[in-house]
Amino acid sequence: MTRHNGKRILSALCTLLPCSVFAKSGGVNYSWGADALASMHDYVVTMMLYVQYIIYAVAGGFAVIAAFQIYIKMNTGEDGITKHILTLV
Repeated sequence: MTRHNGKRILSALCTLLPCSVFAKSGGVNYSWGADALASMHDYVVTMMLYVQYIIYAVAGGFAVIAAFQIYIKMNTGEDGITKHILTLV
């Protein structure tokens, strides 16, 4: 007898649970989410630009240092200048 009641409870849950889920999805107001998403997008794009500028500054520093090292190697007459120039480029 308990087995028969268990099947009834299970079938009732299977029919009522999807209906309650569908009923909740239609009545939610998502208008605040669009503004939050837009502000998050603006923040991420701004941070990406700052990171890009930092990377440009670091790469510029490396290029200046490498060019200075190449200049020193050219003045001292060391071998492998072409390799270092290609590495810099």
